Amino acid sequence: MRYRTFGRMGWRVSEVGYGMWGMSGWTGSDDLVSRRSLQAAVAQGVNFFDTAQSYGDGHSELLLGRLIDSHPDKRIYAATKVPPKDKRWVGRPGTPLAEVFPRDWVRRCVDVSSANLGLATIPVLLLAGWDDAWLASGEAQRTAAELKKESLIRAFGISLLRGQAASGVRAVESGFVDAIQVVYNIFDQAAEDELLPACLKHEVAVIARAPLDEGSLAGMLSTESSWPAEDWRARYFAPPNLEASVARADALLPLVPPGATMAQMALRFVLSNPGVATVIPGMRLLANVDANTSASDAGPLPPDLLGELRAHRWDREPTIDGL
Repeated sequence: MRYRTFGRMGWRVSEVGYGMWGMSGWTGSDDLVSRRSLQAAVAQGVNFFDTAQSYGDGHSELLLGRLIDSHPDKRIYAATKVPPKDKRWVGRPGTPLAEVFPRDWVRRCVDVSSANLGLATIPVLLLAGWDDAWLASGEAQRTAAELKKESLIRAFGISLLRGQAASGVRAVESGFVDAIQVVYNIFDQAAEDELLPACLKHEVAVIARAPLDEGSLAGMLSTESSWPAEDWRARYFAPPNLEASVARADALLPLVPPGATMAQMALRFVLSNPGVATVIPGMRLLANVDANTSASDAGPLPPDLLGELRAHRWDREPTIDGL
């Protein structure tokens, strides 16, 4: 496992982190398997884990808390997210911050997440959604400063919705945030336009999420793939998006390096950008842990292959929820 500096915080984090959404509410998730996979990830050098209070109503946080507790000798960095109070994952333009992330709501969520994780101080706290217009009120800045002063959190950041890579550039430039979580993969390359250069300039750590596009860039989907109605992927991969995603993934097959998988190529694409601190694929199975962590050992992709992959950029409208 290779390690990178987590922005101005100076932490050394595994460049392949662990996304824990799929362990709560996704079809096929199993706690016993999840716990084994988490333990295997730590054994292979993973020390950055991403969760959220909304993942299974705290279940994902509880799993991570147990993992941290079982490794008192290791430094494990946990990142969790505050859900919007109004439960609108796609915010309405002009909605004031006071309706989405008011101070009292953020503090309440910090208390709940701290209890779930078993941590007095949360390493990374992210707001699940952001609008740069909220900078004007100064409330988010004051809340972040207050939480840090009280040692309730160490780093503060924002998690941007799908298709909104430019919505946090001003927050980065203001010096307000320590970390940004953004969708970044072979298809979703918009973060390269403004956000990633700004983060690199201002020493803001980038957490790249959805590197496998919820599964399409793992090369395992077909036009016949389906999920139960309650599974988030059933909505994300609604028929038009499923068909287009499979076709675009199939077009990448000739570019996969010999001996590698499409998933490994997709992870190495993200890690080829020096502005990324860590990438957080989901790894519910032991096989996922082995395959995804090996992408770190393989290193960046060759420049000519990166150029070919950039031609596969897909600027699409989010299908649901902005997630």
